Amino acid sequence: MRDFDGVSVATVVASPTSASPHSGGHMPDFPELSFLPLSTATWPLLEDLFGPERGADSGCWCMWWRVSRSRFNAMGKDARKAALQELSASDESPGILAVRDGQAIGWCAVARRSAYPVLTRSRVAAPIEDLSPEKIWFISCLYVRVGFRRHGLSGPLIRAAVDHALARGALCIEACPTTSATTSAEGFVGSSATFADLGFVEIARRSPKRPLMRWTRTSGLVEAARGA
Repeated sequence: MRDFDGVSVATVVASPTSASPHSGGHMPDFPELSFLPLSTATWPLLEDLFGPERGADSGCWCMWWRVSRSRFNAMGKDARKAALQELSASDESPGILAVRDGQAIGWCAVARRSAYPVLTRSRVAAPIEDLSPEKIWFISCLYVRVGFRRHGLSGPLIRAAVDHALARGALCIEACPTTSATTSAEGFVGSSATFADLGFVEIARRSPKRPLMRWTRTSGLVEAARGA
């Protein structure tokens, strides 16, 4: 463990923990990479990663799934930024930062499904069953700094996001990635191949390019079903 501005940080280990998604494939090593939950202390790292004015992709500030489309459009960049900054100060972090040499080089947004009301109305990502949305977590966005893209960072970021969710009581983690992306804007949901390599399985497909995928702790789901 080491300390980063008062936040205790675990350096990433190359192999996943027993609770983490796993794969027979190979994930690249990032020996000096650490993962930090977004918080008031780490907000400056995210702001630097996204660009204080740019806000990642077109000023989204990871609000796309959190508010209605009409509200998203009405908010504007500054209001979206303020909304995410407010979430960073809450008890439940809205995502994970990948940090190397004091600089954030990647971001993965992950939260309970209930934090993403737009998902319920989404044609491609709507839930398929009545498990408590508080127990289903969802990976909604991946963002990697220019210069570090196409180097396999998405896999370690997803692993860290799953560990983050499991530590907070998740029974399963879902995502709705793309099978192919021609632009970085299309790729913000991640690659289905990367999720599959990490143990996510397809549970529904309402669009040719957007499978709904899930990683589970099977015993937890069985226990939940028995208690229902």
